[in-house]
Amino acid sequence: MIMLFLLFFILISIGFPIAIAIGLSAVVSLKYYGYPLIVVAQKMVTGIDSFTFIAIPLFILAGELMNVGKITDKIFNFAKTIVGWIPGGLAHANVVASLIFAGMSGSAIADAGGLGVVEMKAMRYAGFDDEFSSAVTAASSTIGPIFPPSIPFVIYGGIASVSVGKLFLGGVIPGLAMMVALIVMIFFYALNNKYPRTPFSLRELGGEFVKAIIPLLTPVIILSGFVIGLFTPTEASAVAVFYALLVGGFLYREISLKKLMNALKNTAVSSANVIFIIGTATLFSFILTNEGFTEIIAGRLFSISENPIVVLLIINLVLFLLGMIMEPGAILIMMLPILLPIVEHLALDYVHFGVMMILNLMIGQVTPPFGMCLFTISQVGGVSLHRLFRAIIPFIFPLVFVLLLTLFIPEIITWLPDLLMK
Repeated sequence: MIMLFLLFFILISIGFPIAIAIGLSAVVSLKYYGYPLIVVAQKMVTGIDSFTFIAIPLFILAGELMNVGKITDKIFNFAKTIVGWIPGGLAHANVVASLIFAGMSGSAIADAGGLGVVEMKAMRYAGFDDEFSSAVTAASSTIGPIFPPSIPFVIYGGIASVSVGKLFLGGVIPGLAMMVALIVMIFFYALNNKYPRTPFSLRELGGEFVKAIIPLLTPVIILSGFVIGLFTPTEASAVAVFYALLVGGFLYREISLKKLMNALKNTAVSSANVIFIIGTATLFSFILTNEGFTEIIAGRLFSISENPIVVLLIINLVLFLLGMIMEPGAILIMMLPILLPIVEHLALDYVHFGVMMILNLMIGQVTPPFGMCLFTISQVGGVSLHRLFRAIIPFIFPLVFVLLLTLFIPEIITWLPDLLMK
């Protein structure tokens, strides 16, 4: 097992893509332990052979269509009229817009790469410094995979055999809590730095609401659809694509054939990357499970403590460190075969653990020095990584606070799915 992890981290450190690093280290380990190479094809195909995973490319496509259809502009303008009057107004609008867009795309990268462009351009024009604007955009992008719908929830649900609908509902309150925590932090930061705000106008609010009302219905349609049993969460992804195409292409007339083809191409590339990671990570986790690594880790953990809080704190620390250097989908595939038996032994709720785990991984995505969202924001915002690393640190604390709340108060996650989906 040491060889497996050592080879993986060596490949990562010399610049191999995550999927290739996982796959190569797994294949070498398979040969070392004497498995036939046909296992590579079998496990990789088995890993992606899930109806639930159809939602992944569809939600990615929905996010792409929202971006090219200029729906992100309308979302941001509406958010600006709601909270722009608070000190640091556009920074608050950044966070609120991310929550709204989260209800459409389910991806932190889609938020950072699409909506982030609009947000940072507006904040720069209003006089906010680039470091602050980039840090706010990076921090708010973590809401995307927590507030439903969510691509990581789809992956977790497919692996853990947990209702994706319950996971979606479980992310509602934590997503709102992340928004509030960031807004509070930005408020005091803005007061201290005398950041600008925009005057409140009821007429402007009404006008922007009318412009944005149709995109705003997207999360309502998605959530209500599977709560009342109209469609499954996987089918909801197809509904999201159809709705985005209808709104951006026919209502706003922003999606030309060329833009549609580009969106499909970007979706194909992004989806292939995610699916390839899932396949190689499945192979990696197969070795861990078959060679008894699961039992070793569980034994070591329970030798420290059988207290669920202590065990969860240790697990969260490990996940946080992994989230800083790896893609969340890969971590879910690799670690869940190890962690789920521990969760079952402690009689923890799978929905609670899933939402908490993904929230943890999202914080890792914006934590220096390797947080993956930071690289996207640096490129989009034209801010050096060194400057962004310093600016993002204060924003990690409110997110960690919400994570600890979900750890100590599971009802923050479980109350809504238990109420609406018996």
